[in-house]
Amino acid sequence: MKTEKETLQRESASDKPLGRKNFIAMGIAGAMIVAGFLLMLGSGNGTDGTFNPDIFSTRRIVVGPLIAFAGFVGMAVAIICRFGRK
Repeated sequence: MKTEKETLQRESASDKPLGRKNFIAMGIAGAMIVAGFLLMLGSGNGTDGTFNPDIFSTRRIVVGPLIAFAGFVGMAVAIICRFGRK
């Protein structure tokens, strides 16, 4: 029978699947995803049917999606990699 001390033992850092650096990297990647989507925001064509050329700006069709994609890749790397552990 296990004693109470053995039952309540804390997990060692090597037993945990994700460490502190993983969570920091996940937070940064999540912020990049949000920033990318915010860069893609903007008004569309007017309600009166007038054309708005701003929907084809470089910020909305190149920069925003690239930052969001980099955030998604960074999130995968943050989850998969073991930072600073052997």
